[in-house]
Amino acid sequence: MKAVCWHGANDVRVETVPEPKILNPRDAILKVSSTTICGSDLHLYDGYIPSMQPGDILGHEFMGEIVEIGSEVKQLKKGDRVAVSSMIGCGHCFFCNQQMWSLCDNSNPNAWMQEKLFGFGTSGIYGYSHLFGGYAGGDAEYVRVPFADFGALKLPQDIPDEKLLPITDAFPTGYMGADLCDIQPGDIVAVWGCGPVGQFAMRSAYLLGAERVIGIDRFPYRLQMASDFAKAETINYEEVDAGEALKEMTGGRGPDACIDAVGMEAHGIGPEGFYDEVKQTVRLETDRPHVLRQMMLACRKGGTLSMMGVYAGFVDKIPMGAFMNKGLTLKTGQMHGQKSEVYAEIAGARFKGRSRSLPRVHASSTPSRSEARLRAVQAQTRQLRQGLTQTLI
Repeated sequence: MKAVCWHGANDVRVETVPEPKILNPRDAILKVSSTTICGSDLHLYDGYIPSMQPGDILGHEFMGEIVEIGSEVKQLKKGDRVAVSSMIGCGHCFFCNQQMWSLCDNSNPNAWMQEKLFGFGTSGIYGYSHLFGGYAGGDAEYVRVPFADFGALKLPQDIPDEKLLPITDAFPTGYMGADLCDIQPGDIVAVWGCGPVGQFAMRSAYLLGAERVIGIDRFPYRLQMASDFAKAETINYEEVDAGEALKEMTGGRGPDACIDAVGMEAHGIGPEGFYDEVKQTVRLETDRPHVLRQMMLACRKGGTLSMMGVYAGFVDKIPMGAFMNKGLTLKTGQMHGQKSEVYAEIAGARFKGRSRSLPRVHASSTPSRSEARLRAVQAQTRQLRQGLTQTLI
């Protein structure tokens, strides 16, 4: 089969590789119908994510048709049309049972590699280095889906791929970014980065109750989309100082919540940007944290920072004094794409209420101590069902 393979920084090739096979009875084989590039794939392309090996197949946002299943796959059958979450969860460990799927204890066979860097291992991710499991990605004709019952979302047949593909990563990442902000009615939310995740974060912020949303970027076409699609006010940080502009737009108080939808390759301006470029180039820091710094300074006192852009290792010159003394809260994480009571139900809204097409996670995946949260989510879902069809379809 044909697949997109990594061979080094700025060296990606389409090659002929062996087709995947069932390795575990809980596996399925997917014939890929659509796949797309995530902004975080650029970190692989630019050579900033360690443990990539020549020939690794890229891609973690894909969908298609189930063509083969293992003997222990119960929720899927051949011919099912599915979207696959980029995060791989086993469905049974402590973290999956807490709906924190990207922290799964069992899906990353190379978790030991992460322990030195992160302290603990996290879940596997398709096509995203051996640090995250070494799984072959979905930029291929076929892909093996481990723990298939807990990673593949069944889809209706009558909606085009391009309207469904964001379910695999971009939409739940953007939604989670907004959800982590604990948005209250009347809040002002600023979003750094107007790419796909940023666009979904902006729309989700409105759906969760924000009164105003402000998108920050430097590319005119992205800013125009933020205005047209996300209905956001915009700031071009190459034309004005974003921090000062946010103060002016919020009466001097600052936004209530700030979302980082950029991550480790943020573009800074002036000496700070040059400093980060040099340090990253010579590997004295792995990530360029310009957005993180700016959020800590721009957010109002007592506000919330949500970090959904990917970071890989170490950063420098973080204003921890501002973070601590302003009483800020930082929430972050890889998205939990299988989170049944949020993302699957929201996906149901995309299908104009046809949630009968969605597979259900076992009851054990929803602990009793989460019931209050689930009731709140159900209330959110009712609101989202009214608005999300227009947003995404």
